[in-house]
Amino acid sequence: MKNVLVINASARVLNSHSRNLTAIFTDHWRSLHNEPAISYRELGNAYVPHVNEIWINANFKPAADRTVDELETLSASDAYIAELRSADIIVLGTPMYNWSIPSTLKAYIDQIMRLNETFRIAPGNTEHPYVGLLENKSLILLVATGGQGYETGEHNAHLNFQTTYLKTVFNMIGVHDIQIVAVNGTSLDKQELKKSIEQAHQKVRELAEGIELN
Repeated sequence: MKNVLVINASARVLNSHSRNLTAIFTDHWRSLHNEPAISYRELGNAYVPHVNEIWINANFKPAADRTVDELETLSASDAYIAELRSADIIVLGTPMYNWSIPSTLKAYIDQIMRLNETFRIAPGNTEHPYVGLLENKSLILLVATGGQGYETGEHNAHLNFQTTYLKTVFNMIGVHDIQIVAVNGTSLDKQELKKSIEQAHQKVRELAEGIELN
């Protein structure tokens, strides 16, 4: 059985479209599998520490040379990375805030981007200078946007610093199998929003059904 890690980044608990998408996935996943292994990481309403100077210095030291304070500073990062390593399927739900991602999700990304932990440098390879260390994982990226037209070739594509950034980050740490489902136009026409929600929920169920268990 595959291990599923569900990450929620929305500041909203109620009326969150991205949380609804992750719930649709997990509910459908449970209906398909007996005793599924699902764990959760809350970001939207949790404290996520920011990287500081102690963190940076500790990260570039051999583990055996780190002080107690340095080990404590890296403890959140270690926990986040351990969860990612254990997961086969990462389900990330996030809204678009100001054309990008919530600050807590950015802080989380800073914590998991660890040299020689989640990626390494490939000297001399100018085309692909980073090698991801998290292999054989799938990311299901479930997003919500207030507007529309953020996909490649659409009129707001140049403003999309949400999915483009997240795909780049996860590619860099070794996750290349990425599926995206979006609820678009949450601030716009109610009928269009209803249609977008129905389509997104159906796509999420289809993704859950299509995942190979081997």
